[in-house]
Amino acid sequence: MNAHVDKETCIGCGLCPSICPEVFEMQDDGKAGEITDEVPGGAEEPAQEAANSCPVNAIEVG
Repeated sequence: MNAHVDKETCIGCGLCPSICPEVFEMQDDGKAGEITDEVPGGAEEPAQEAANSCPVNAIEVG
């Protein structure tokens, strides 16, 4: 399973790293990004929850 944040769409709300810090972090540009492309075992559900919770649908998990 992979995760990707669309930087052009991201508004930097900080929700995804608060839900799934194993996969997402806030970066120097003020927007979220992936810590790793591959979602670690056990983090699949929170990664998907973060994607579903994104207010601008900037996250793809699959």
